[in-house]
Amino acid sequence: MSSKIALVTGASSGIGAATAKRLAEAGFKVYGTSRRGAQSARHGVEMLALDVTSDASVQAAVAEVIGREGRIDLLVNNAGIGVAPAGAEESSIGQAQAIFDTNFFGLVRMTRAVLPHMRAQRAGRIVNIGSVLGFLPMPYGALYAATKHAVEGYTESLDHELRHWGIRAVVIEPAYTNTPFDANMLAADAKLDAYGEVRAAVTRRVQEVMATAEGPEVVAATVLKAALARTPKLRYTSGTLAGRLRLLRTFAPAGVMDAGMRKDLRLA
Repeated sequence: MSSKIALVTGASSGIGAATAKRLAEAGFKVYGTSRRGAQSARHGVEMLALDVTSDASVQAAVAEVIGREGRIDLLVNNAGIGVAPAGAEESSIGQAQAIFDTNFFGLVRMTRAVLPHMRAQRAGRIVNIGSVLGFLPMPYGALYAATKHAVEGYTESLDHELRHWGIRAVVIEPAYTNTPFDANMLAADAKLDAYGEVRAAVTRRVQEVMATAEGPEVVAATVLKAALARTPKLRYTSGTLAGRLRLLRTFAPAGVMDAGMRKDLRLA
């Protein structure tokens, strides 16, 4: 295991930091990335500068790891931005594009940069951090949910395409996770008075749930499980709530799910 090389994006805090630490403890040699630039190693993790919205930055970071190690065995696409509750109408097109550029196209950039090396070594694993919102979209979370739906579809197609080379792609589906990621969500840039009251109410409810949510270590453990599985599943829910929501989404009538979500968010 000591020869396995992992690259984890968005590893300076939250799920990324917990995942990088857990992988290092399991014996991986881990390179983490941060937009804030290279930092001193911690918890056995070497930190590199990387902005997933920049083609040049992505290529440079991957080239750095390949130059040092000669291979990348595991890519964890974790880097992303949270979006505060808001009506879909309340974000400009520019903001919508920026959210997708990080949460989806950043993942695509990383995958495209790493795949030539994984194909050459005929082995590798790509673990994408998705969300329960990738299969169960919530009101006042349309753009974030849309990026996570894109991650789900991309990962499933990718996994089919790569098996020929001994590469597998999987997606992790956490629910609410108590991390700084959620404390620094991007606010809508085109707010409308018409949504003000309900936006505030949904925000309060999300904050209540976040305060008692499971920590990022739960997601990190799921990532490790997916990374080590001999025959990985395509999807891994992470945490108690995520598992329950996946079961409900699969087996409960649509009307029951609809009513339950609205009740939980205290919508009329």
